[in-house]
Amino acid sequence: MLTISRELHDAIVAHARADHPDEACGVVAGPAGTGRPERFIPMLNAARSPTFYEFDSGDLLKLYREMDDRDEEPVVVYHSHTATEAYPSRTDVSYASEPFAHYVLVSTVEGTGPEDPFQFRSFRIVDGEITEEDVQVVEAYEA
Repeated sequence: MLTISRELHDAIVAHARADHPDEACGVVAGPAGTGRPERFIPMLNAARSPTFYEFDSGDLLKLYREMDDRDEEPVVVYHSHTATEAYPSRTDVSYASEPFAHYVLVSTVEGTGPEDPFQFRSFRIVDGEITEEDVQVVEAYEA
């Protein structure tokens, strides 16, 4: 299960909406070994595409060096789908290289209903196998 703060959840959704109609992407880092997402890091979609996302290789290298310096790891890797449901595509699966990360997808497709204007779903992707997991949004993490 992914447990994520309301603040981080809302930041991911806001990023997805702001970058629409292009896909948004980013990382939420957390202290190594904790599995707790804490630091929101929106990234630029180098592909600038409504159907594909790509982290800029230089930005990604900088991010990993920064996380290493701060003793962090990528807890959540997120991106948006602008025309399809929030479910990993074959391309998404092929790029999933963090076996311990939660892969969050947000769909910004119009018309999913006023009660749920977007989909926010989380998956584990290991060796090409997709497993959906529950998402718990909390106001604050327990100490």
